[in-house]
Amino acid sequence: MSAVRVARTAACAVVPAELVLVLCLAAGVRPPPWATAAAEALVLGVLALEAWVLGSLRRRTGSWRRAVRAVVPEPVLRLLLHELRAAASLGRWIVRRRHGVGPGDLAAAYTGPQTAMMYGFLFVSVVETVGLAVLVPWPAVHRVVLVLDVYGVLLFLALHAACVTRPHVLRADGSLRIRYGALFDLTVPPDAVASARAERRYPEGRLVTVSEDGVLDLIVGSQTTVTLELNRPLDFRRPLGARARARTIRFHTDEPRALVAALRQPAPP
Repeated sequence: MSAVRVARTAACAVVPAELVLVLCLAAGVRPPPWATAAAEALVLGVLALEAWVLGSLRRRTGSWRRAVRAVVPEPVLRLLLHELRAAASLGRWIVRRRHGVGPGDLAAAYTGPQTAMMYGFLFVSVVETVGLAVLVPWPAVHRVVLVLDVYGVLLFLALHAACVTRPHVLRADGSLRIRYGALFDLTVPPDAVASARAERRYPEGRLVTVSEDGVLDLIVGSQTTVTLELNRPLDFRRPLGARARARTIRFHTDEPRALVAALRQPAPP
């Protein structure tokens, strides 16, 4: 088996572990410490392998773009891009700058149901990191565990920062941009909305679920608060790039009535 094939297989193998970890954090479920450490150790090992193979291909082909496309499958590339965008959101969060919100736009936050859980997880993670630093007697193991724990804490913060700095946006032209951090982004044109209503629901499932009849649920804190009925189906991409189609969109915002009232106002000419 060639090095490129090994790298692609390893990259595909790491996606389920990393995706489960990210979705658990988004859903408010804290994985066991050993599971987090194992997932991130696997990711770091695969990244080292990918870097070595990419360097070899780059020297052979003379192009980073071709090397990346040959080695990294699209789901892995999108997952890495999500994490890079989330990391960049930490800087935006510090300077209180939101992404994609222009003059005349209405930003609609959606982090209310998950904020307390995120800070709770962050506190437990910090306590766990300090506790392991005291209890682990072997310096080499201590350094590895410390790196993994710090990475986990930063992942918590980056995920929340991406959600804070990337709110839903009702643009001045009437289009609605529905987001969840750096993982999900869907723009609904104003002429595609048949009706909008504030409606609190408690659907079951993952962060992004689509039923057979085209109902898209973007779930935050196990709930949605706004329902959009569309007059035509809209195509969108799931977090890892798979395409899907929706005729009804349910999502959460902290102030659903204000957003629905703004949606019902006629768009400016």
